[in-house]
Amino acid sequence: MKITYVTGNKYKIELAQRILGPLGVEVIQKKIYCPEIQNDDIAEVSKYSAKFAANELSCPVIKNDSGLVIDGLKGFPGPYTSYIEDTITEDGILKLMQDIEDRNAHFVEVISYCEPNKEPISFISNTYGSIAKEKRGEFGWSFDRIFVPKNEIRTLAEMPDDERWKFWTDDAYIQLKDYLEKI
Repeated sequence: MKITYVTGNKYKIELAQRILGPLGVEVIQKKIYCPEIQNDDIAEVSKYSAKFAANELSCPVIKNDSGLVIDGLKGFPGPYTSYIEDTITEDGILKLMQDIEDRNAHFVEVISYCEPNKEPISFISNTYGSIAKEKRGEFGWSFDRIFVPKNEIRTLAEMPDDERWKFWTDDAYIQLKDYLEKI
């Protein structure tokens, strides 16, 4: 079986290949434009993009979407993480949080699998942690400089790629693997 992973991120491809490869699934990387709907549910955004990509490419696809959910900001930015990253950046998040004590946060990762002309199925995992009081680190990008994983004192940006990547849970990929084993 071949599945096209619609992403430009080589680490996502490596993780998908490591988990799905033993099933005999070949993961092929392709980066295409996928429209993103505006929705308060990250899973709905991921499903929409996966369905678009599966129909556009005429093959089974995986599409990943994620968002940063900050408890003290009532779940903001959530599905709007990319937009917030491009506009107010992590500096804006830190400013919004300057007087907020509840700094708990988590990244939600949604992997949607879709075959052409079918409805997508989503698998969800979370990476828990908190928001630092200031930006720290030079690795990664944007919110990595303010996100401290659970049981860690460093931000993700204070860790090199190979170390930082270990904090992302692979639960969603394992759920996808379990699903693919059944079909």
